[in-house]
Amino acid sequence: MEPNLTNYKDLQDFGNLELLSRQVVEGFITGLHKSPFHGFSVEFAEHRLYNKGDSVKNVDWKLFGRTDKLFVKRFEEETNLRCQIVLDVSSSMYYPEKDFNKLLFSVYSAASLMYLFKKQRDAFGLSLFSDKLELSTAAKSTAVHQKYLFSELEGLMNRKGRDSRTAVASALHQIAELIHKRSLVIIFSDMLVGESEEGLSEIFSALQHLKHNKHEVIIFNVLDHKMEMDFDFDNRPYHFIDIENGEELKVHPNNVKEAYIEAFDTYHKELKLKCAQYKIDLIDADIHDGFYQVLHSYLIKREKMGR
Repeated sequence: MEPNLTNYKDLQDFGNLELLSRQVVEGFITGLHKSPFHGFSVEFAEHRLYNKGDSVKNVDWKLFGRTDKLFVKRFEEETNLRCQIVLDVSSSMYYPEKDFNKLLFSVYSAASLMYLFKKQRDAFGLSLFSDKLELSTAAKSTAVHQKYLFSELEGLMNRKGRDSRTAVASALHQIAELIHKRSLVIIFSDMLVGESEEGLSEIFSALQHLKHNKHEVIIFNVLDHKMEMDFDFDNRPYHFIDIENGEELKVHPNNVKEAYIEAFDTYHKELKLKCAQYKIDLIDADIHDGFYQVLHSYLIKREKMGR
């Protein structure tokens, strides 16, 4: 069973990221076995569908008995996918400030993906950015590398929010230059970079840089949907403070709700339109909906990439 995301204390009880990620992935895999409509199973990493001309000696007959489909065992070099996880660690990702926030959701999701990558013998790296690129590692598939990245992620969990803005575009340009082999680039960000057309155009120039270098891209648009999309606050005055620039505003939510939702919807529709235009997968990830949405979206993308 997936850990309860609505209770941060439940997550903390796991003690470390490796234990939590194992729990998430094993629960997810169990769910796949029970859900025939998904079209793939836990064997997706080590098997592929039989093609005319494949050697019959490589057919996995046990798997055929369970699925009624012919799968052949992959050779190791066929299974290797390179993945780069890119985390936005700017101040806005620390919202909501109490207990479970967007950054923690992204950290737990990234750790779960890494556990899955390791299980599949896929290589994976990690990049962190705020107003600058803070870290970018090469993609490796070793246990030592996994432990190093888990320690980096655990460091983020203990880090207090700083006054740092989001510089998505410049970070992605740098990452595009650093990744030399074709990879699946998985971005976790709230994509809250201001409402200007210029801001979005700069980001998509950087995303186009990744696409030009033959990388595939998934963006997990990480948000607290209740508060940030639906603006569902209690019926009383609030004192809002911008986490990134410190700007303050005293207002009754009901007085601005309609205008806020309209502005947010306009920005979000433009984001979705541009992602579709550039053939980039944009996944809306609500921090209260659990990690399986992330793992499932990744598997669908992996299948599309012909693995």
